Amino acid sequence: MAFYPVQIAGLVLGFLGMIGTLATTLLPQWRVSAFIGSNIIVFERLWEGLWMTCVRQARVRLQCKFYSSLLALPPALEAARALMCVAVALSLIALVIGICGMKQIQCTGSNERTKAYLLGTSGVLFILTGIFVLIPVSWTANIIIRDFYNPAINIGRKRELGAALFLGWASTAVLFIGGSLLCAFCCCNRKKQRLRYPAPGHFVPHTDKRRNVTMLSRTSTSYV
Repeated sequence: MAFYPVQIAGLVLGFLGMIGTLATTLLPQWRVSAFIGSNIIVFERLWEGLWMTCVRQARVRLQCKFYSSLLALPPALEAARALMCVAVALSLIALVIGICGMKQIQCTGSNERTKAYLLGTSGVLFILTGIFVLIPVSWTANIIIRDFYNPAINIGRKRELGAALFLGWASTAVLFIGGSLLCAFCCCNRKKQRLRYPAPGHFVPHTDKRRNVTMLSRTSTSYV
């Protein structure tokens, strides 16, 4: 199968995007405490994630606590949880489908067209995973920025962008690139198959016409 390095690059990027998506989902650094104004308590830092809150004291001691109630959470946090869980599941499914579409894997036979379709499906799922990651990450960042510049909110309740959000954006870019490579490979493979196996109907009439002209010329010369 041609363009084999493109398949490898797409799957490797998809795998890295899956790892980044999983790390973004589990890390607690979505919202971090902001040190502004008179709030200069630098020996204590607060982290808020999708599943837990952590307090780090003097860069040595770290205490984390899971949220006690699932129903008492803000709607934005519940939606971010659901979308990130769906993204992790989609990335895993996309990786498995992409591995099945590789040239050396014989679980789907040796049909190049089937393998190309599997890789194209994997690419679409990787791109869809990037969209599912981009929505909660950008939504959370928008809420943090809006609250940060809102004078009605107390300084102690204001937060800054955490490292998990930047990791989510990076994972989204990697997933988009990997999925685009796999989709491009599928499209190139389909064009190659069309050029390799053209429709026979376009050539049969021409061969028949040539045969008919040849037979007529022969019969006319024989009468003469």
